[in-house]
Amino acid sequence: MIKSLSLAIVLTGVAVRLHAAPLGLPPVPVPDDNPQTPAKIALGDKLFHDKRISADGKVSCSTCHEKSMGFTDHKRVSEGFKKLTGTRNAPTVINSAYMKTLFLDGREPDLEGQSTQPPVNPVEGGLPNHNAELKIIRADPDYVKAFKAVFGVDGKHITMTEVSRAIASFERTVVAGDSAFDRYYFAGEKNAMDAGQVRGLKVFLEQGRCVSCHRIEQTQALFMDHRFHNIGIGFKRIRGKEGDTAAAFLASKHGGANVDHTVLSNENMSEVGRFAVTENLTQVGAFKTSTLRNIELTQPYMHDGSLKTLEDVIDFYNNGGRLKDTDPVSPFMSGGIRPLDLSDQQKQDLVAFLKALTSPSMAELANKKGGTTP
Repeated sequence: MIKSLSLAIVLTGVAVRLHAAPLGLPPVPVPDDNPQTPAKIALGDKLFHDKRISADGKVSCSTCHEKSMGFTDHKRVSEGFKKLTGTRNAPTVINSAYMKTLFLDGREPDLEGQSTQPPVNPVEGGLPNHNAELKIIRADPDYVKAFKAVFGVDGKHITMTEVSRAIASFERTVVAGDSAFDRYYFAGEKNAMDAGQVRGLKVFLEQGRCVSCHRIEQTQALFMDHRFHNIGIGFKRIRGKEGDTAAAFLASKHGGANVDHTVLSNENMSEVGRFAVTENLTQVGAFKTSTLRNIELTQPYMHDGSLKTLEDVIDFYNNGGRLKDTDPVSPFMSGGIRPLDLSDQQKQDLVAFLKALTSPSMAELANKKGGTTP
């Protein structure tokens, strides 16, 4: 059970309270208007796994965020209602409690807002609107009883506010640290990582320059920077038509189209990245830095799931944001992306280090599924 700390802060205008976390992670921020309680977390857990809350009764949050797969789905792009596929790879829910923005383009500021969108996306949950979602929930006597106990609301008065707060409360418990790296780096257990992983950490910090975006701090490491970068992924799809694609996206957005629906149903418009939120052309193709924690369990990689293995990812970065060093470079690419000139041994060591970021709790869940750990 997470123990509450007597410390409150203000983050982006919202008061939050901090809760204890595993080795290597900072305290978990929890909004004061949505405090954690065991009953609320249990309710959120049930909602997260309830496939009835979809148009065909076959899709839940856990369909794309399965705990035995590192809270992802191991698909290139996720599959939802009627087996329809979107355009993006499912990011892990693990440690999403620390994220300052949600979705790969950062269009939602918190877990509460994020949780409302998938059920009504036409290629995810497929429900026509939130009233349809609430109708399913209000018709379940167990839900009616639970919402009354947790939020003090009668069945017909259950709203998306309560639903989203319950799901977010559950997701804030999906926290995992205490990896071999944490024990080596923060607890001083020098035998926690093997020689190859130690060498890989050196590459990560120095020649690989991975730490520039996947941050390690003095007492904690989220392995992300809460920023958005164009690293070259997806460039080939809209090469030479970036401006036209951005203009078409703006016309759609300002014409009233739902951004969540658009980016998951149009492959070209999906590639505009952070531009979808800021409308800043310099951010075309920029996506949020993903955490590296438990990355061994969350393949395939990148926002479009185009890289199958960690070895593929390292090769991509080693080539300066290209699959092959003969590929063209995106004109929108972030300035820090350039060839790394790593040796084969350095690349192997870097992959070994990334595997040292797997939390025992998550590895155990993967192994229970029957060996999903790569």
